[in-house]
Amino acid sequence: MEAVIATGGKQYRVAPGQVIKVERLGKDKGASVEFTKVLLVNNDGQVTVGPKGLASARVLGQVVAERKQDKVLVVKFKRRKNYRRHRGHRQTMTAVRITKIEV
Repeated sequence: MEAVIATGGKQYRVAPGQVIKVERLGKDKGASVEFTKVLLVNNDGQVTVGPKGLASARVLGQVVAERKQDKVLVVKFKRRKNYRRHRGHRQTMTAVRITKIEV
């Protein structure tokens, strides 16, 4: 069984037992998470799409960790103008283990 969920402005294709990295949820390690915005469910070839068929669908998970992602470097440079800017940014993320998909 697979599902496509939306959280943090992104869409994720998930299956039970999979660990995904999503935008920070602000939950402690071991807390349960429920994703109610389910866009698609594939149950052994039987695909359900749309708000009517998925009104009560939800994906359950458990928080594995909350940490920062790898650093993203931002470099600005203009040639021959002695203009250089170098910045770094680390976004916080939450690792979630998918436990169950309910339709």
